[in-house]
Amino acid sequence: MRISLIHHPGAGDDDQPDAKAVCRLLRRHGHAVRYQSADADTWAAVLDEPADLIVVAGGDGTVGRVAKKLIGRKLPLAPLPLGTANNISNTLGIADRTLDEIVGGWDNGERIRFDAGIANGPWGSRYFMEAFGIGLFACTIPVADRNKTLKNLDDADAKVAYALGMLRDRLHECPHHRLEMMLDGKPRAGDYVLFEAMNTAFVGPNLHLAPETHSADGMLDVVLVTADERHALEEPLEHWRDGEHHVADLPRVRASTIELDWSGFEVHIDDEAWPRKDADAAPAAGRIEIRVERDAVEFLSPRRQAQTA
Repeated sequence: MRISLIHHPGAGDDDQPDAKAVCRLLRRHGHAVRYQSADADTWAAVLDEPADLIVVAGGDGTVGRVAKKLIGRKLPLAPLPLGTANNISNTLGIADRTLDEIVGGWDNGERIRFDAGIANGPWGSRYFMEAFGIGLFACTIPVADRNKTLKNLDDADAKVAYALGMLRDRLHECPHHRLEMMLDGKPRAGDYVLFEAMNTAFVGPNLHLAPETHSADGMLDVVLVTADERHALEEPLEHWRDGEHHVADLPRVRASTIELDWSGFEVHIDDEAWPRKDADAAPAAGRIEIRVERDAVEFLSPRRQAQTA
């Protein structure tokens, strides 16, 4: 196949293969490769070049950025999980496979349709591939972005464990927010310390919040934790910190449309916190509307392995 490879040189940890090694792997499997660094300002121009497949070697941030550029196009995308959390690859069921197994599985692979979320609000309209959220994770992102210890960790597993520890430490400090919302037209209100509208099974540092999510059913898994239920997050955060994909027993509701009022609290759209702390002026309060775009992108993946009894 003709492959356009978009590679993030800084993804994951020091054990990840460099650009030359990834290109050699692809060519060894018989593919023609055009390389593009994700660090270049003009990286998206490669998507207009002739190709049979776009391959993204990097983490969720890079995979998500490329996927959003491919929405509405008929060009398939294949992730090579080199990142820290690899939530999209975990949702696709390929994060635990070797890169050689993934590339070797493309010839007889399956095309997996994948929805995207759309969040409309004071920021305009933005797609998300993983989740839109309010509360614990949203308020921790800016702190994590400034944390020097987290930035200096070389091991991907250590980064995930440290980030989960930050979430656990902030669990009882993070303020709750009164949310008046409509889920598929049905009113729901509460004081929530965590609200996540999930398009993937995982979000952030491998928070396994939506194990039953489906990639192309037009629905979001809405995870809701009230202020009085903070303790329900303590145990799963500790399990996740130990590297276990323990599923949290948290309230979940499925919805295709969500409406809620925004009064200035922090939100996250995938891995980006909003509003930015360095914004010139605070945005005016407004309405947030979230919906799903069906079959927005298509991933090429090795066929899923059969479950053994």
